Amino acid sequence: MFAITDQPIQTQQRKTELHSLEAGGYVGFEGRVRNHSQGRGVEALYYEAYPELAQSEGSAIVQEAVDKFSVLDAACVHRVGTLDLGEVAVWVGVVAAHRKDAFRACSYCIDEIKARLPIWKRETYANGESEWVNCGCGHASSDPYEDATDQQSEAGASAV
Repeated sequence: MFAITDQPIQTQQRKTELHSLEAGGYVGFEGRVRNHSQGRGVEALYYEAYPELAQSEGSAIVQEAVDKFSVLDAACVHRVGTLDLGEVAVWVGVVAAHRKDAFRACSYCIDEIKARLPIWKRETYANGESEWVNCGCGHASSDPYEDATDQQSEAGASAV
């Protein structure tokens, strides 16, 4: 299941929807809006998508993860619109019989979503300026993972 929403992502509800008595492992990922990016203070993010293509490609990615890693179920939700600091921008949840499969599938989903989906991000900075980032339309790096430390501080991941 893949969805795009302009409403806050209800992560606990989404996690509950993946419950399975066959699952020995659940892995979840939450990409959150942080207060900085590349040394600049961030006030908010704005995400824009090409909904039809994003929905189609996102669904394909989730199905690929299910098939490739033999997981029981996987889901992803991506926000669009304006997000404030601390809000969840993207959520991925995976349940599998074994934790290793769940971890691999969750990682696959977020990596592919970042690489393949037509979803663009504009950062609004503390000084009032804003710009599109990592979209090939300005100063953005060609490597979406240019700073692994920055990426790790962007999101919280949980595994149960």
